[in-house]
Amino acid sequence: MDLDEKIKEWDENVYNKWISKRKERKAKFVTPSDIEVRPLYTPLDVKDFDSVGFPGEYPFTRGIYPNMYRGRIWTIRQYAGFGSSEDTNNRFRRLLEAGQTGLSMAFDLPTQLGLDPDQELAYTEVGVVGVSMFHWKEMDIVMNSIPLDKVSTSMTINATAQELLSMYIATAESRGIDKKVLDGTVQNDILKEYIARKNYIYPPESSMRYAIDLIEYSYKNVPKWHPISISGYHIREAGADAVLEVAFTLADGIEYVRKTAERGIPVDDFAPTLSFFFAGYTNVFEEVAKFRAARRMWAKIMKEMFNAKKADSMSLKFHTQTGGAELTAQQPEINIIRTTLQALAAVLGGTQSLHVNSYDEALALPSEKAAKIAIRVQQIIAHESGVTETVDPLGGSYYIEWLTDEIEERAWKVIDRIESMGGMMKAIDRGYPQAEIAESAYRIQKRIEEGDMVKIGVNMSYEPDWIGTTEVFRVNPSVRERIIQRLKSYKENRDQMKVRDSLNSLRRAAEGNENLLPYVLASIKSGSTVGEISGTLREVWGEYREAIIF
Repeated sequence: MDLDEKIKEWDENVYNKWISKRKERKAKFVTPSDIEVRPLYTPLDVKDFDSVGFPGEYPFTRGIYPNMYRGRIWTIRQYAGFGSSEDTNNRFRRLLEAGQTGLSMAFDLPTQLGLDPDQELAYTEVGVVGVSMFHWKEMDIVMNSIPLDKVSTSMTINATAQELLSMYIATAESRGIDKKVLDGTVQNDILKEYIARKNYIYPPESSMRYAIDLIEYSYKNVPKWHPISISGYHIREAGADAVLEVAFTLADGIEYVRKTAERGIPVDDFAPTLSFFFAGYTNVFEEVAKFRAARRMWAKIMKEMFNAKKADSMSLKFHTQTGGAELTAQQPEINIIRTTLQALAAVLGGTQSLHVNSYDEALALPSEKAAKIAIRVQQIIAHESGVTETVDPLGGSYYIEWLTDEIEERAWKVIDRIESMGGMMKAIDRGYPQAEIAESAYRIQKRIEEGDMVKIGVNMSYEPDWIGTTEVFRVNPSVRERIIQRLKSYKENRDQMKVRDSLNSLRRAAEGNENLLPYVLASIKSGSTVGEISGTLREVWGEYREAIIF
């Protein structure tokens, strides 16, 4: 009897007879991305085992390295930063002592939007959701007693990414460290800001020039640095499902590669430095399939669209952060369970770097205790679970392989539509990704409110009298005045002529076509602030105002 006949026989004589007497929990089972899940998967559901391949070989479905975590585990990179530079340095050093292996720096909104702490729009947000970083000597304080030539530092910064990388370089060089040995990442993904996160400054064309300038400068001058982290995380957190997260992220990647290659830079020269950033959500199998599909799709994109030759150019290297939007303020301690599953999915999916959200992040910035527990989650998965001992342990699962194929097929359709519009820049102008995310967010929220998508503690097992002992961390507001006073001191004790000349040079470069980063770096070294540099670029490029899309 053929396999398909055996399956039909099982379906009719075993499965259907069983459920006719014992009803299932739902009429239809679907993933968060609205992919229907059947009760059983078999070899007949796997389209092409050749596309699965082997780890470390094209198309990298099973991982970008031959031995993955048998060699070394992912970088444990907890996202942190708040208040003053001293506060953030203290938190970094404590997390490193607790087992963190890479730094991930959060910046306050004024820094992200190119405003100095003493500007009126910035005042109430100074140091609130990240560290205030307005002058390169603040970076020196943040990295006090931390060896820049040995640690890998990721900076979540976009519209002011050149300024922050320049601060890092200036800090390193002040310590006699060559920028060529610096290792880390700046996010520098401005497209996802227009799509989802909204922390942009300049119009899209100018912002893309700014981002590509950073990529070009870095591969030539800071070769170990990843000059962009193409970020699906914020797209997912804004309400996109897993399919849209993959599709929009890779479409953004296509746009960055295309724009960089248009400068005459060979793809294989810069593509190996590109990195990605995805969310890790709680539906374990969908997330694992998502990561595998994204890796395979990127390999095909680089090989077939851009004619990349190096394996490293086709390898999708990515950081994962567990799902902040999936955390609940209700019964916050059970978020530890959610983030453990999310982190496990990221590891089973082959991540290179991982941040686990702290259980209290639905309430406030993480407390030190919660951040240390998040590190312990990673350590237990790495050293106690056994999932790191073989490569791609879910590879070959009929369900996983089918779901990987299904996500890939759906994501290609979205990418094809974006390409038919002329690429992601044109799609953003038309409001396509924004509208798709809004529709996805509405669909998911409706499922939660109707109880179809269970959220423990919210629409199931809700306990209004739940008594928690959650410590809520708050930034001391007195920090703001100390930061502003230090900014005043910096401005009073610098060479004003050098500042003025460097900003004038930056203005002329912005009006022309030169790479901006050397001018931004010179301005930073002269003592210019983030607000002054961004202000200069605002004068030349203007500010972006998003069109209202209904």
